Amino acid sequence: MVVTTKSEAQTLSWGRRLGRLLKGWDVVCLHGELGSGKTTLTRGLARGAGSRSRVASPTFSLARVYRGPRWIIYHLDLYRVAANQTRDIGLEEFVSDPRGICIVEWPQAGTAYYPKDRLEVHLSHVAGGRKLRFAAKGPRSREILRHMHRAALLRGQGKEMPDGVST
Repeated sequence: MVVTTKSEAQTLSWGRRLGRLLKGWDVVCLHGELGSGKTTLTRGLARGAGSRSRVASPTFSLARVYRGPRWIIYHLDLYRVAANQTRDIGLEEFVSDPRGICIVEWPQAGTAYYPKDRLEVHLSHVAGGRKLRFAAKGPRSREILRHMHRAALLRGQGKEMPDGVST
């Protein structure tokens, strides 16, 4: 599924929609250049998952933890981490917590630790906004995308996809 957002508010809204669907053991990998909206999407996602914490980029701290009523959200930024350093930051524990939702910005360094079933989101700059390309990597992530797609169809009154959404 591909979504084009024209504002920060729209990116936050898509994050909230995604966050409402996530549960323990879900992993979302966020790919994109600097300023493409990874942390903005995560802010919406945390809200959708029930957290009221202030969400900020974990670039220098590597990891931030946000608590919601049902889930713990682990927000990681591996921009400055080499593949041989991921064990040192506890990545294996974050992705294996049954109460944890793991959101990883710049996920390339940790690929050995991610479950096969995960959601990959590629964010990019486009004229007037951002493009979010969602890709499912297993049955659970396909289920999440089906729900997001269905919700988008309902918002478009069942005719065709609303503006900015394609499959």
